[in-house]
Amino acid sequence: TLSASYARISRDPRPADELRAVARREVERARRSNQTIIFKMGHHSVAEHAVFNFDIIGISRLALEEIEKFRLCSYTEKSQRYIMLGDDFVVPEEVRKARLEKVFLKTIRAQNALYHQLYARLKPHLFIKYKELARNPRNHPVLEGWTKEDARYVVSLATEGQVGLTINARNLELLIRRFAAKKSAELRELNRRIYALAKDVAPSIILFTEASDYDSRTYGDLEEAASTCLRRTEKRPGKKTLVGRTGEETVFLADSTPDGDDRILAALLHTSSSVSYDMCLGKVRKMTQAEKKDLIKTAFRHQEFYDFPLREFEYADLTFSLAISASGFAQLKRHRMATLTCQRYDPGLGVTVPPTVEEVGAGNAFRRMIDQTEETYAVLQKKIGPEAAAYVLTNAHRRRVLLKINVRELYHISRLREDPTAQWDIRQVVGRMSALARRQMPLSCLFLGGKDRYPSIYRKIFGTDPKLSPPKLLT
Repeated sequence: TLSASYARISRDPRPADELRAVARREVERARRSNQTIIFKMGHHSVAEHAVFNFDIIGISRLALEEIEKFRLCSYTEKSQRYIMLGDDFVVPEEVRKARLEKVFLKTIRAQNALYHQLYARLKPHLFIKYKELARNPRNHPVLEGWTKEDARYVVSLATEGQVGLTINARNLELLIRRFAAKKSAELRELNRRIYALAKDVAPSIILFTEASDYDSRTYGDLEEAASTCLRRTEKRPGKKTLVGRTGEETVFLADSTPDGDDRILAALLHTSSSVSYDMCLGKVRKMTQAEKKDLIKTAFRHQEFYDFPLREFEYADLTFSLAISASGFAQLKRHRMATLTCQRYDPGLGVTVPPTVEEVGAGNAFRRMIDQTEETYAVLQKKIGPEAAAYVLTNAHRRRVLLKINVRELYHISRLREDPTAQWDIRQVVGRMSALARRQMPLSCLFLGGKDRYPSIYRKIFGTDPKLSPPKLLT
């Protein structure tokens, strides 16, 4: 009824509250109106006025990654960094049907047992390593969180999680249609349950729910085409295991907007004048580096650490090629104002081992567990394919990711993920991304850094401290 009443605003002179009251009185008529507007007229946006909240419980971490691919939704996920894990995991239907449950369970339970062993060894180590922090009991939850986040690198993507999902009807319809095309039995079952709940509440605004050939077949066809185009004769490189570090080998700047600094500066001039963009760009290209820097500084002079850069910083893009752990990807995927595509998890890319695991002498045990995991993965892959086999892989395993973001979004990622409160793995990845971005666009990226560093960055550039006043609250 909300969608129907708002849809009538464009053609009915009555006030919106009156239209809403009418729609509530005439529900069936409102539903017919929705179907006409959405299905026949193609105005899908009216479905965005209806919003759903789903509690999704007992879902695997692997499936959560698929749920959280949808940009225009809100998610709050159970964190493996803050919550002590038990022994809860999903056994995929594919594993059961292939009668591989025994080998799957043996590996998963061994991973979970090592998780608890690592936690027991890491906790006292971290309290000693950071004894100054440990003296204050208020810091104990932080140190315990660091313990959990390092121990969880050995647990699998089958580990159960939960998420609170807020989604409007238009995006819910898209999710249902896309999941109907998925090969994963877990996603198809989730899809069935979500649709069963939603269709009874809002049948007139969730209409296109069947899998299409476009959703079902396109990526499969592309895989076949890619296999032909990229037929390899060289041997696959041997597995390289990097121990708790991320550097040149795993973070590359694949592409960026040419003259990105100049284009952002031109956009700033364009907004602040009555001159065409071409003329602004020409003017910028004649400016000295000092003049350009002064203009950039003007755009940041009144900014505080919680402010976003101006929208003009969206006119320059950076594309990063990453090989990132599942643990790091769990953080990266939350930044949805970006173009993010990825390959399947690939044991051939090696694993990320937390440095603390080595420090407590558990590195060999960790690597033996990785070897056992990859042996199980190989068995599963032969029988049920790489997608379902990925359930057994760990948070330490990696996948290749292609991330395209504009400079404004990079600032947001940098503020959150380069801060000391961020998880160390993603902090290293984003730190490397920021360093590469500064080389390419030194002016536009002048203020990149975590929240904690903002005062020192501001002081270095302006010679004074930022105000650092908190946002005003309504009273």
